Amino acid sequence: MPIPNLRPRAVLCACSIVTALTWGGVAYAGVEVFTVAGEPIINAPASAAVVELDAPARLDAQISRDLPADPDRAKQVLQSRMSGPEWQATLKRYGEIYTGVARAWMLGIEKVPAVVLDGRYVVYGEPEVRVALEEIDRAIGEYSPQDGVDQ
Repeated sequence: MPIPNLRPRAVLCACSIVTALTWGGVAYAGVEVFTVAGEPIINAPASAAVVELDAPARLDAQISRDLPADPDRAKQVLQSRMSGPEWQATLKRYGEIYTGVARAWMLGIEKVPAVVLDGRYVVYGEPEVRVALEEIDRAIGEYSPQDGVDQ
């Protein structure tokens, strides 16, 4: 899933999902941060869900490492890896990382880094989570219930 590596001035907008959704079996509302390995984030709260959108490709590469060029032999090696005890942990990891990727898709995340608050507000391009959250707080404070209502 290629994500453009754009770094505009932080932009605040409402995400497409307004209600809290289930993530990992628990209703989640709070801080979610979406990034990729080359776009590190700074000062994320310990309670924040941090998702690296390129994690599935890295896990695929790890599993495929050192496979023989011969397809039949590669199949045997993979089957052997899949029968080992660590395979269950790998499957669990796949589930976790693809849940994060699905969450980004559901929210309509377009760029990284993206800091999302309560599934409603997003700031793009700000790697310092604390700064992004402050920008959201300012924008929410400036929002009037009359904004956006046709008179």
